[in-house]
Amino acid sequence: MSFSKAVSMAFMLSLLLCANASIKAEPTPTNTVNVSASFDFQNLELSRYGYVFTRMQVVETLLNIDHQGGLLPSLAIRWEILDEGKHWRLSLRDGVVFHNDKPMTSQTVVEVLKYAAENAGAWQNVPIKSIQSDGHQQVDIFLNSPYQPLGSILAHHSSGIIDLTSFDRENIDTQLIGTGPYASYEIDPPYRLVVKKFDDYWGKKAAIPYARYLTGLRTEARMLQARSGKSDIIFDLDPIIIGTLQRQPTLNIMRSELPRTVAIKLNAEHPYLKDIKTRQALSLAIDRQGIAIAILRTPQSASAQLLPPSMGDWYLAETSMQQDMAKASELLTQQGWTKNRDGWLEKNEVRFEIDMLTYPIRPELAEVATVIQDQWKQLGIKLNIEIKHYSAIPIAHSNGSLETALISRNYGIIADPLTVLLDDFSTLQGSDWGSMNWANTNVQTLLKSLVTELDPIVYKQKAQQIAQVIYNEKPVIPIAYYVQQTAVSKRLNGFRFDPYERSYYLNELTWAQ
Repeated sequence: MSFSKAVSMAFMLSLLLCANASIKAEPTPTNTVNVSASFDFQNLELSRYGYVFTRMQVVETLLNIDHQGGLLPSLAIRWEILDEGKHWRLSLRDGVVFHNDKPMTSQTVVEVLKYAAENAGAWQNVPIKSIQSDGHQQVDIFLNSPYQPLGSILAHHSSGIIDLTSFDRENIDTQLIGTGPYASYEIDPPYRLVVKKFDDYWGKKAAIPYARYLTGLRTEARMLQARSGKSDIIFDLDPIIIGTLQRQPTLNIMRSELPRTVAIKLNAEHPYLKDIKTRQALSLAIDRQGIAIAILRTPQSASAQLLPPSMGDWYLAETSMQQDMAKASELLTQQGWTKNRDGWLEKNEVRFEIDMLTYPIRPELAEVATVIQDQWKQLGIKLNIEIKHYSAIPIAHSNGSLETALISRNYGIIADPLTVLLDDFSTLQGSDWGSMNWANTNVQTLLKSLVTELDPIVYKQKAQQIAQVIYNEKPVIPIAYYVQQTAVSKRLNGFRFDPYERSYYLNELTWAQ
């Protein structure tokens, strides 16, 4: 055999081996970053479970959100607001391809946005007139009236850009093809998703070949995964166990503020909770600072306000969160409540007794509920705590049986909190995770007017008025802001946290040297 033939055969053999290795490539402990979180996904419907696929960077949106809630380019590189807010024009990024190598076109985007608008969710209140394409990487959204939060909705997971031709609308748990730095590799609802890096991604390409998302585990199991090294990034940890994990030499613990609030949801039509003074008394009896220190382990998170300082338009400069048992007792006495010989409040020989629902997926909620139970007991109120699946709260809201519930409400679901506040406070019925049977006509009018308000100064003035009424009347009772506790393996570099929980930034991760 000639030398040239031998070289040629060796070259062909090496190509064959590489191709075979590529075919057999699969996730292993050395090429996969493992992510553990608390929320599962039942199917691939973006309006409900799209957050899993944007966080794992399979799906992207036209716009992104910075850490202050401002809009950033993504699949759209520019946007214009025309015709006094009734026309949004978006210029699309060139050279973007889906994971099946199809190009992203303006017509593709139009079809996806129409599908999103038909599926309600974040789009349900958007006054869509039409969505059109000019055929040259430009999308025009025409509205019947201005809608100020539209930019945030275009950045919401329900607006994710996918290849609809490969999306099975009847059987929405098969495949999902997006444009992100990772493509779906294995989808196993409701607990498991494996993704593989996409080499033709338009932006920063991933360095780690695979990532695995595992969910549905209780906090104790996630703690064990963190300690054993089976997971590399573990979200939603109980603050109580953070001290233990901080002593692990293989982990870093990251604390990140979130636009999420621990609050008491109230049925304002309940005979004991109808009066504003009663709700104010319940609020005054709570030692927020003690809860923030002892349970949440973040003293600065205590607050009697609904929204955090980062949402400056809605944050009030002057409020009080101090516990005042004497004032609370005085307000209840004014409502005709007196203590019986056993120390319980009574009116017309009926004891002040109410139920509180909460859920185990956020384990600190049960601990906070127990503290509130004790503090209200000092007032003479008997609080019965029930810990159920979180779906029990929407069910109880819907059938009217809910009395109180301790919840964790995310006001950053959509970067502009207006859309969530509209859902929570603009109608008498409220929402599953907002008010219940509470109405203030001034708040309703102001909230609806903000949808079309384009003047930032006037917007803030109205937002402040709304925040003040909610603070005064307490249709919900805030306790503290949330701080996300995340354990990150020291074998990773480049981790950063998105306060709006839109992305895990997997494509920025590298293995530590």
